Amino acid sequence: MLEGIAVACGFNPEGGTRNFLFSTQDTHSPLGQYLTPVRTGYFKDGFFLRAESFYNVATQVEEYRDGDKPEIYYRRYGGRSLHEQSHGESFLALMQNRFQGQGFYLLDEPEAALSPQRQLSLLICIHRLAEAGSQFLIATHSPILLGLPKAAILSFDEGTLHPVEYEETESYQVTEMFLN
Repeated sequence: MLEGIAVACGFNPEGGTRNFLFSTQDTHSPLGQYLTPVRTGYFKDGFFLRAESFYNVATQVEEYRDGDKPEIYYRRYGGRSLHEQSHGESFLALMQNRFQGQGFYLLDEPEAALSPQRQLSLLICIHRLAEAGSQFLIATHSPILLGLPKAAILSFDEGTLHPVEYEETESYQVTEMFLN
């Protein structure tokens, strides 16, 4: 669903901004061509982050940098190449430095590269950006990210899309059971 929404909004199905025009493997769902996004405002920025294809996005960032001064270009990515950082560091560097207020961000399982402590850092970053007018659509199983204040949590469980409370999510219940 998230990929379909991203494609319908003009993002590369493999991830990145609307300006990322690369393709390594055309395996995305055709759902995006059947969706019609409706906007209520204008976003200054946007990004589609997919855990499984982030390496390809990082490689594309390197290719787009070609000719630019690295110290200037990498400022938006934490000061250095995303490939010179661990998977989790590069995820956080992207979100903490590249994302800005009044943006539209689609995140597909961003917790995949992050420890629980780093998930808390991400949660703070998302909260700060949301307070600055950004909107997020996040597919996650992380009980930490699901705990974002004021988040609307939608579940696909039981075959229908429906809102759920934080404590009703399977992620919360399984974590609570484990801790108990």
